[in-house]
Amino acid sequence: MKKIEAIVREESFDAIKRALEEKGYFGMTVSHVEGRGRQKGLKLQQRSGEFEVDLIPKVKVEVVVLDEDAMTVLRALAASARTGDIGDGKIFVIPVEDALRIRTGESGMDAV
Repeated sequence: MKKIEAIVREESFDAIKRALEEKGYFGMTVSHVEGRGRQKGLKLQQRSGEFEVDLIPKVKVEVVVLDEDAMTVLRALAASARTGDIGDGKIFVIPVEDALRIRTGESGMDAV
């Protein structure tokens, strides 16, 4: 199994959720996070002047899938989150050794 973590723009989340559902992937964990990449934040202009926002609000979407489904999910996430601008985000693929559904005791992919 693979855990796919995508850290993306907040405004991309609805498109990501739709893209995953269209591919048949409904289970996900979503967290609101803050971070920054190479751009080191943003400079914003207001009436009082310019100020810098160091950490940008993002959404982290986590999905656990079978090894053979990982590339399908990765491509769906990337296509639905891509704007072509700095700050689109990152996707990480992490091996998952096992999973356990607490309620039933099912393990492996049955637990996911």
